[in-house]
Amino acid sequence: MTRAIRHNEDQHRFEWTEEGHLCVLDYVLTDGEVFFNYTGVPVPVEGRKIAAELVQAGLDTARARGWRVHPVCSYVDAYI
Repeated sequence: MTRAIRHNEDQHRFEWTEEGHLCVLDYVLTDGEVFFNYTGVPVPVEGRKIAAELVQAGLDTARARGWRVHPVCSYVDAYI
């Protein structure tokens, strides 16, 4: 299943709601450098590859916009 991950630029995060649970990839963007600093998937919806899809959406956006990526979050670092 491929989810339609939302890029919420006002909140600086990529997000998906699964069964009422908000899942996020938070970032900070500074001078063309993106710092992915937190991936959060609530326990009731873990194990569904949501975090992987959030990170992939973030990386795809970074590539498309020419941002330099800094994987501060350990999950993002492991994913890369």
